[in-house]
Amino acid sequence: MRIAAVTCVKNEGPFLLEWIAFNRLIGVTDHLFYSNDCTDATDRMLDALAARGIVQHLPNPAEGRNYQMEALKDAARQPIVQDADWVWVADVDEFLNIHAGDHTIPALIDACGDPQAISVTFQFFANDDIEAFEDRPVIGQFTRSHNPDLWCGQSAIEVKSLVRKDFPLQYFGAHRPFFKKTLAPRKRPMWTDGSGRKVPHKFLVAANPRRIRKFPAAGARDFATLNHYALRSLDSYLVKNDRGDVNRENRAFDDTYWRERNDPAYLDTSIQRYLPALEKALKELKSDPEIAALHHEAVALHLAKRDELLTQKPYRQMRDQLKAASKLPPDEEALLIELGLAS
Repeated sequence: MRIAAVTCVKNEGPFLLEWIAFNRLIGVTDHLFYSNDCTDATDRMLDALAARGIVQHLPNPAEGRNYQMEALKDAARQPIVQDADWVWVADVDEFLNIHAGDHTIPALIDACGDPQAISVTFQFFANDDIEAFEDRPVIGQFTRSHNPDLWCGQSAIEVKSLVRKDFPLQYFGAHRPFFKKTLAPRKRPMWTDGSGRKVPHKFLVAANPRRIRKFPAAGARDFATLNHYALRSLDSYLVKNDRGDVNRENRAFDDTYWRERNDPAYLDTSIQRYLPALEKALKELKSDPEIAALHHEAVALHLAKRDELLTQKPYRQMRDQLKAASKLPPDEEALLIELGLAS
């Protein structure tokens, strides 16, 4: 089974090898990376990995600011995607935590009944009061999240999707594939959540903005969860804030973004089942001297960028503000204040 992962990156150098090694453990056979405007060795590391046949690396084709959607449009035309049995569109801070069978994508597909698409619910992992960047697996450092059934007071949580080759695809979205609205109901795809249940109808047909990329999370994670490490360490978050992201150039993440994802109410270490094999796979990748040197350069540049940012008063203020910020999401805190349960 050929499983292709497609992603866009900008300055993710310290985290590339973990994501690639992890994906290979769960059954991903091919990786297609699009990069833009990298200054931390990300692009050079991807070129070196591509030269060894480990990934495919292309410059992001976007001419404007819509980096991800332009890349996904291009990806649909690439042989690495067209030849795949399944396509997995995700970001480098997202890890597919599979609970079924041998904890691989084929086991997830089998558990879900081999549908044409599987949409897996996000679980946002908090910063855990970790300030300093450490060069070790992210999945081993961050263990606390919001209640997986609720996020910021909402029962519907965003998803990312695995897509089978015969899905009646119009185009790939960042969170889910789309088929033509004129597709006859009898030709609509078999599509499940992470528990093998049919996705809700309003999500299936993208009925409205509220249901384009999310649906209720309760009961949707029996076979898989999507662990999202959007914050990581405070050091890395400051660097992330500086670079913007792949969707909107130079976007600044404010206090709200941090607080919405920094709820530590729930302990979940289930993904650490992969750690022994992951550490072995990382050691193997780093046994190549050039790959190891590029990884260490990326780490050094990441830390140098942190140091540079902290010479600037606005970033020192941001760091202090985030360290002092409430761990309640803003909407939840506002509700507690309204009920007289918090001040």
